[in-house]
Amino acid sequence: MARIKNSSESEIAIEVDGEPYVWRLHRKPQWSSDAASWRGMAIAVRHVEGQREAVLEFPPGAQPRYGSPQLKSSQIAVELVARAIASAIGAGWEPLSRGKTVAIVLDATGG
Repeated sequence: MARIKNSSESEIAIEVDGEPYVWRLHRKPQWSSDAASWRGMAIAVRHVEGQREAVLEFPPGAQPRYGSPQLKSSQIAVELVARAIASAIGAGWEPLSRGKTVAIVLDATGG
């Protein structure tokens, strides 16, 4: 039987420009067989009152060493997430609108 993960347990609240958002680690840095290269982490963000989600993708950093611990949400800087959300809104993401999930590629600083 498959286990259903409760997404609200892993979501972290954040406030950007006076608006409440929740975010979670969507994808850890990993090897991509499609592009034959490393892919960076991605976080999923949505407004507390909205339903439209944005997946914010970061470039791959240094390749992790063998045996290094896995990335956790608590290790991601809150300032980086706030900057990334502000950049996504600036790029045209409308968090209170309806529609499909939007994927936005950012730089390493969240811009």
